[in-house]
Amino acid sequence: MAAYAVCVRDEQVLLARWVAGDGTRRWTLPGGGMDHGEDPYDTVVREVLEETGYAVEPVTLLGVDSVRRSYPRRLGARADFHGLRVVYEGRITGGSLRNEVGGSTDMAAWHPLSAVADLDHVELVDSGLRLWRERPRNGHLGRGAGPA
Repeated sequence: MAAYAVCVRDEQVLLARWVAGDGTRRWTLPGGGMDHGEDPYDTVVREVLEETGYAVEPVTLLGVDSVRRSYPRRLGARADFHGLRVVYEGRITGGSLRNEVGGSTDMAAWHPLSAVADLDHVELVDSGLRLWRERPRNGHLGRGAGPA
C-alpha cells in the first residue's frame, strides 16, 4: 500500500525523480509506502514533505490505482507483486522545493503538464493525471468509470 499526490498549479505538476535499485531514474508522483498502522492520508502528507520539501493538504481522494507485476527472482523463482496506490489531489500549503537526501528519490521539480508525455516517467504519473482530469465517480479508471 502506498499513497501519492497529484499537485497541479499554474499548468504544472509536481514530480519526484525515483531512483530504482539498478540506478535507473524516472519521474513519479510524490508519495510512497505506508508505514504499518499509518493512515493513507498521513502517508501522503509525510511522503510529499520528505520528497519535495512541501507541506501538502490532500483535498480530494481521486481513486486507487492497482498494479500487478511478475518479475524474476534468484534461483529461477518469480515474484508476484501487487501494489495498491491511493491517489489524492494535493494542494501545497507551505514549505519550499528541495530535493530528498538519502531516500528513494533524488530530485523534485515542477513540470509543464504539456511536457509530461516526453519525460521518462513511471505509469503512475499517467494514471494519477488521468484520475485528476477525469475524476471518475468510483475512483477507478477501468470499466464503469465516468465523470462525476
